Amino acid sequence: MDIIKAGRTGRRAWIGLAVLALPTMVLSLDISVLYLALPWLSTDLGADTTEQLWIMDIYTFMLAGFLVTMGTLGDRIGRRRLLLIGAGAFGVASVLAAYSTSPEMLIATRALLGIAGATLMPSTMALIRNLFPDPKQMGLAIGVWFSCFMGGMALGPLVGGILLQSFWWGSAFLLGVPFMALLLVVGPKLLPEYRDPAAGRLDLTSVALSLAAILPVIYGIKELARNGWQPLPVVAIAAGVTFAVLFTRRQRRLANPLLDLRLFADRTFSTAMGTAVFAGVVMAGTTLLSTLFLQSVEGLSPLSAGLWLLPQNVAMVACSLLAPVLARRIRPAYVMAAGLTIGSAGLLLHTQVGSTGGLVPLVVGLVLASGGIAFPMSLTMNLILGSAPPEKAGSAASISETSGELGVALGVAVLGSLGTLVYRTQLPGSLPADLPAEAASKATESITSAVATAQQLPAALGADLLDAARTAYTSGLNTVAAIGAVVFLTLAALTIALLRNTDRPTAPAPAPAREPALAGADSR
Repeated sequence: MDIIKAGRTGRRAWIGLAVLALPTMVLSLDISVLYLALPWLSTDLGADTTEQLWIMDIYTFMLAGFLVTMGTLGDRIGRRRLLLIGAGAFGVASVLAAYSTSPEMLIATRALLGIAGATLMPSTMALIRNLFPDPKQMGLAIGVWFSCFMGGMALGPLVGGILLQSFWWGSAFLLGVPFMALLLVVGPKLLPEYRDPAAGRLDLTSVALSLAAILPVIYGIKELARNGWQPLPVVAIAAGVTFAVLFTRRQRRLANPLLDLRLFADRTFSTAMGTAVFAGVVMAGTTLLSTLFLQSVEGLSPLSAGLWLLPQNVAMVACSLLAPVLARRIRPAYVMAAGLTIGSAGLLLHTQVGSTGGLVPLVVGLVLASGGIAFPMSLTMNLILGSAPPEKAGSAASISETSGELGVALGVAVLGSLGTLVYRTQLPGSLPADLPAEAASKATESITSAVATAQQLPAALGADLLDAARTAYTSGLNTVAAIGAVVFLTLAALTIALLRNTDRPTAPAPAPAREPALAGADSR
């Protein structure tokens, strides 16, 4: 007997949804676990600050860069096929990352993980749309999908802490391997195949231009934050902007563009998209710095740090479920603005965190920031899909996912670099006078380097170095939080100004009518 009788969707579709939740949870687990593993792998591999940032953001960066590309490729070769190819590639790249022997190898394998991950996200969303033709059930299914993603974020610190407490840092990457193996086994039996014979040709020139536009800009931002104004990073940023212009012009000329720029002409679409991007930038940077604070400043073990991060993720899951309920009675703009204001209050609390006794205000601030930001983040997808024409719903969803991942990558790169810049600017003036020059140079690279250096010094001198390094790092966290609070308040004001007349969100738009009947497994 089918689990759910309503509509045309039966047991097989809901089991298929559970299968699709596997890669979703793995992707979110991978992101949150690495935050905890970063200090350990940096020490083991000897990664400097720039390499640490590349290890962190290359995954989400490549994920964002290839999402729209892989969405188009899935339409051509089959969404289930691409999903399974991506699952296999993700598993292999995870093993390679776990056994990396240098920062460069880990960065390369993380890039491969990002490309493989880009095959998973659009495929899961597209297959959900195929499995659930009824808009109401589709909305429920997408809600379950989002909850699994957030659940992975909530479980990540706990699971990662347990792994890192008992095993080496590579175990964090092996976590997703059994999930991907299970997907490869059950996916062909439970998931339908879908190909769109009318899908546009994949424009490889556009793919290359998009990467050429994004990568140099991120590189330039990092280098400017690390070394100040230098010719090379400035040239890199200028080159990236140039390629971005070329990419935009090409998209306007193509009959089947990689990125449909016409969607941005809608005010609701562009405002919701911008809110999601900037909110992601702030939260990604703040979470990275806060996680390092727990381990390097508070001196917590990975497991303890994971437990202290758990409340913020629980708050985000709870508020993500609450926001749609509130939006039934209150216009989305006001729900979103209220959440952004709450998030801003949490970040303002972060500005009061000190290098000693800062654990409680840090955790409370994270709970407020994460819970508050869940309100706009849970409503933007409905606003984005509702503002796009039905035949562009898939494109709109892909752009939303891409922008979200790009926001995370930019947050880690930009705000992570800003925190490092404050740390490096403040630390030299407060170092112990009798500290050897070589130790001072290493300590100035990053807080993790300072902790490692202090362990090799006499007890008293090491303690003085740690006090100075922790104070400098906390100043960087305070600075980033202050900027984030201003960004949140600005977004709240813009949301009310631009979206106050927007109707309450409806169920996600159904798939375009031109899609052919499913081939392969039956969705019933």
